[in-house]
Amino acid sequence: MFSFLKDHPFAVEAFFESSLVLTFAIPKDQIQYLIPECLQLDTFNDKWGFIAVAMVQTKSLRPKGFPQIIGNDFFLIGYRVFVRFTNQVGKSLRGLYILKSETDKRKMEILGNIFTHYNYTTTDIRQKRQNGIREIISNKSDFNLRIDDSASENISLPVGSPFADWKEARRFAGPLPFTFTCNSAKKQVLIIEGVRENWTPNPVKVIGYHFSFIDRMKLNEVRLANAFVIRDIPYYWKKGKIEQWT
Repeated sequence: MFSFLKDHPFAVEAFFESSLVLTFAIPKDQIQYLIPECLQLDTFNDKWGFIAVAMVQTKSLRPKGFPQIIGNDFFLIGYRVFVRFTNQVGKSLRGLYILKSETDKRKMEILGNIFTHYNYTTTDIRQKRQNGIREIISNKSDFNLRIDDSASENISLPVGSPFADWKEARRFAGPLPFTFTCNSAKKQVLIIEGVRENWTPNPVKVIGYHFSFIDRMKLNEVRLANAFVIRDIPYYWKKGKIEQWT
């Protein structure tokens, strides 16, 4: 009865204290099945598709225009596929298709599942910082990540990355401008546009990682392609827009 509420019915804003995104390259044929028919994989060299793991510390997340005091602080984790959608006027939009969403608070799970299609679940999140090393851990979701938070210069691309340099890698640095949700029964696509300023992703040195969500897919040739972080950025998502697809 109230399914329309899930279509992102109003704009939302937040402050990103940190947005850390790891992008994994996988041969495109192995992940084609993950996306609905209305979308196309956003590929590199017509060989590689990409899954991103985003870890975002938000502050004062709230409906856009409301005072910060009513906002809430959440840690968000998203597993997304890089995709494209051709809209009704023939423009190709680059964006992300959500595979799984997690948060550290039950309140965000409830509200997120009322107002989005992202299927949030609540998980445990622990963070440690010691001697310049930042570690993010979840026992319930079975992942861990260690990065060198002190390194800022002369960072090399991950071993095996398909990119030649960081400039090339930035083309696949999330989040992208759009997020898509597809309704196959109605042949509709829900498009949510994110808006930000001064968006300068900085390379990150990854020491080690494990994500059971990706491991369970049993994909071959999974490679860490890049890792970027942005800090202290105001961000907002526009009200969802629905388009038909043919």
